Amino acid sequence: MAYLEITLHVDPANRPAAAAVYEKYKQPFLDTAAGATSKELLIREEDVQVLHGFRSTADATAYLDSELFTRDVVGELAPLLQRDPDVRVYETV
Repeated sequence: MAYLEITLHVDPANRPAAAAVYEKYKQPFLDTAAGATSKELLIREEDVQVLHGFRSTADATAYLDSELFTRDVVGELAPLLQRDPDVRVYETV
């Protein structure tokens, strides 16, 4: 199992719009991303994180190159971000 964690720095005023992007693409992610098992939105005072579950690190890495991520998700989130997101892939043992 692997996790893709994306930390987004979004102004609090733009967080509802960012949450709407999450909701819009959650089911398409689960339905079409190879190896996808889960997707959770984590909200903290200082940032917003999206935690994606995958069967493998290869699946997580491949998602980062998919059209769903690069065109759709990033395309809609980019105007809401204060700086580049922090992207990390973790493997469970």
